[in-house]
Formats: sequence, C-alpha cells, structure tokens
Amino acid sequence: MVVPSIELNNSIMIPQLGFGTWMIKDEQECIDSVKSALEAGYRHFDTAQIYGNESFVGEALKSSHIERSELFITTKIWNENQFWDDLIPSLEDSLKNLQTEYVDLLLLHFPVTELRRPAWRRMEDLYRQGKAKSIGVSNYTVKHLEELLSECKVKPVVNQVELHVFLQQPELVEFCNKNQIILEAYSPLAHGYKMSDTVIDKIAQKYGKSYTQIMIRWCLEQGFVVLPKSVHANRIKENIAVFDFELDEDDKNNLKNLNEGLRTCWDPTNVA
Repeated sequence: MVVPSIELNNSIMIPQLGFGTWMIKDEQECIDSVKSALEAGYRHFDTAQIYGNESFVGEALKSSHIERSELFITTKIWNENQFWDDLIPSLEDSLKNLQTEYVDLLLLHFPVTELRRPAWRRMEDLYRQGKAKSIGVSNYTVKHLEELLSECKVKPVVNQVELHVFLQQPELVEFCNKNQIILEAYSPLAHGYKMSDTVIDKIAQKYGKSYTQIMIRWCLEQGFVVLPKSVHANRIKENIAVFDFELDEDDKNNLKNLNEGLRTCWDPTNVA
C-alpha cells in the first residue's frame, strides 16, 4: 500500500495517513503495533513526549531496517517542557529515544498560555538547526494561530487537532486553509464513541467498506492528514485500505450533516 503525500508550506512532503501511538504504553504492544503498521505500508508515525513510548517507537523503526529517509516521524513538546531552558534539552532526549538525529515534524503539544510564545522561538531555532525538518502546533484554536502568525518568523506547517465527522470545526478548517496550514486529524474515529450511526453504516454498505474506513476516508477528502490508532494488526491494515474509493457528493453532504461538535479529548477553546 502506497500512501499519497501532500505538500507542507515549507515544501516538505508528508504522508497523508499516519499511525497514531497515543495510549500505547506497553513496550511489546507498541513495538508489535508499529511493526504491523510498517508491514501494512505506513511510513508516517506520530508520537509525543507525554505518550511515554518514544523509545518503543524508535526501537521498532530502527529494527525494521527501513531507510530513515523513507520514514516520517513526528513528536511533540509536552507542556512542562515548553520553558525556555527546557525545550531544546527535551527534544535531545526525544531524539535519543527515537534513535534519530532529527524529527520530520515537531509540534508544541498544547497552547500553554504563558509559555507558547517564547517556546515557538525555540522551535524556530530547532528548525534552523535541522533538528526538526518542519515545525507546527497542536490543539491551537483560531485565536492562538492568529497570535502566532502575527509574530512568528517561521510559519507552522500543521495544526494537529481532534477532527472527525462528528467534530468538523469549520471555522478552524477555513482559517487553516486560508493560511496554508495543514490540519492533522487526531482521533479521526472519535475514540469509538459513536460507532452505530445509521448514515455512516449505510454509506459503508454502499462501498463495501467498514464503518471506520468511511470515517477515515471523509477526513482524507477534506485534505487532512489523518492519524488513526489501533493495536490490532487486522484493524491497522483496515485503516490504511482507504485509497481505492471516493465518496460521492451525496455521501459527503450527508456526512457533513453529522457535525455535532462532539469532543472526545481536551478542549482548548477557553485557553487564554
């Protein structure tokens, strides 16, 4: 399976579908999951300092003997590491854990009120040094992005947020599209909270696909980078088998009507 790539605003190419590793904290389970993802065709892997599994992801990728240039690795600077003197050393630790000299994408994990602005200057330093080939943010709202864009020297390439058919965030999507910031969809399956919607089920039957494949396909067709997660080899394969069909206009319109603002993760809306 070859996953298509899309171009970031710094001309770096990112695979549009990646493998999420949130909550995979058991060492062997994480290593096995990453290996299953590699076998299925994934080359984009998303982790974070707070996930506690960077070293497991690094071990699995290293043992695969796949060329580093063929992999796209993302990690995220956790909140308590956004202090001026802590951010760069924390990335050095992450690089050691991941067994790599650089990450393809480095994100600020959350818009920490008093830290995010100076933290971004540190992120720009890492970008210039080549320790991070691209830099971006996660869980930023429009107001946080407006603040960042008003003073940054290096524009964020992505904003990674919760996005799925039940949480479509149209204002944020419009803003990011206007400013050439790619949206990455974490929790594209809404953590399984709504797996019995009749609209999605009917569309899945129409295409001979699974319920989850329709949810992932919808995200892809919005132009998002999509990060599904599973520890089951069969589901890992299923989640990547979404590039052999397209939703028609009626189906896309019906899925658009499912938006209800359902958040299954943290909500940064009221973060000053």
